[in-house]
This record gives sequence, C-alpha cells and structure tokens, in this order.
Amino acid sequence: MRCFHTIAYVAMNAKLSGGVARRRAQVRRIEIEGFFRDDGLVELDATLVDVKDVDYPLEAGVRKKGDPVHRMRVSVLIDRSFTILDAHAELEWVPYPGACDRIGPAYDALVGMNLMKGFRDAIRAEFFGTDGCSHVSELLLSLPTAAVQTFATFMKDTAIAGQKPFQLDRCHALATDSDTVRQYYPDWYRLPADGSEDAEDGDV
Repeated sequence: MRCFHTIAYVAMNAKLSGGVARRRAQVRRIEIEGFFRDDGLVELDATLVDVKDVDYPLEAGVRKKGDPVHRMRVSVLIDRSFTILDAHAELEWVPYPGACDRIGPAYDALVGMNLMKGFRDAIRAEFFGTDGCSHVSELLLSLPTAAVQTFATFMKDTAIAGQKPFQLDRCHALATDSDTVRQYYPDWYRLPADGSEDAEDGDV
C-alpha cells in the first residue's frame, strides 16, 4: 500500500508540474492521534504545524527556516456517542505572540457538541471569522473522521447481529447502491434509485 501511494504521489506531481522545476516553500502537517482510556472514553489529540523552508519575515519578527509559523494543539474527550465531554486548545507557535495565543479558551465551547451531528457546520458558525483562530478551526474539521477511524480500530467491518456495518453510506465507494457494497456486503446492497442496474442486466 505504501508503494502504491508513493507511485501515485510521484505521478500526480509529474502531471501537475509539467516538467517545470519547482522548489518547496511550505509544509503543513496535520496529525490526529486517538486514544482509548481505561474508563471507556476516547481522547483525540490533534496538531497542526506550518513550517517554511526559508526564513519568513513577519511584522512581529523573522521566523527562521524550520521553526513553526503555526503550531496549534487541540485535545477533546469524547464518549461512544461522539459527544465532546472536555476540550482544550493551545496555540504554541503563532505569528502574533500575545494576540493569537489568547483565543484558546474560546474553544471550551466545544463541550457538548457531537462530532457526528452537524459538527462542521457548528464549527463554521461558532469559530470561523474573528471569534476564533482560522487554523485551529480548520484542524477541528478533521475530528469527525478521525474519531470514526479511532473507534473502527477494534470494530469488525462486517455486520454484527444484523446491524448495518458502520462504514456503509459514509463515502461514495461504500454507498449501499455501489458495486463495492454489492461485492463485499451483498446483504446490504440496494438497487440504484435510477434503476441503472436493471437496464444493464437487461442488456446482458
């Protein structure tokens, strides 16, 4: 799998660059770790880091090559219904020290939100613009799928006791009217609404 992604990445770059020389200037890394706790709850630790490959002049001073321009961390505690029970945001590296890093406590308002129920819309409404930090808010948008992947670590991807596998209808490949579901989860397959499969079957 690693080899496939490496080949695909190189091929994509070749297609985009068109043979023109290029030099990297910026790297953004987003990392989210999921932890199961002994009390049955789950913690998600999310980090966003921006680093320049050159010395970067800011009004507040020059940020040296390799030093983060941004490094934000957000931790949330969730239960098995994906409801946030506790939250903490910390802005460690910021372009405007003494200003950017004061917004962390605003993200205490994450408590009570549910990652699976309108979470991204709530983040945009609550924190985008001057009521939050754009980078912290962008980082939060990745939490729902990271939470699903954390719980999926110890879940079978097949149906249990007649329950629909959790991953179905969460992306285009696993829509219950897709060929993928017909192949791997036939009990949960349903015909496309447009009846396209019937037409194809009739042509065979």
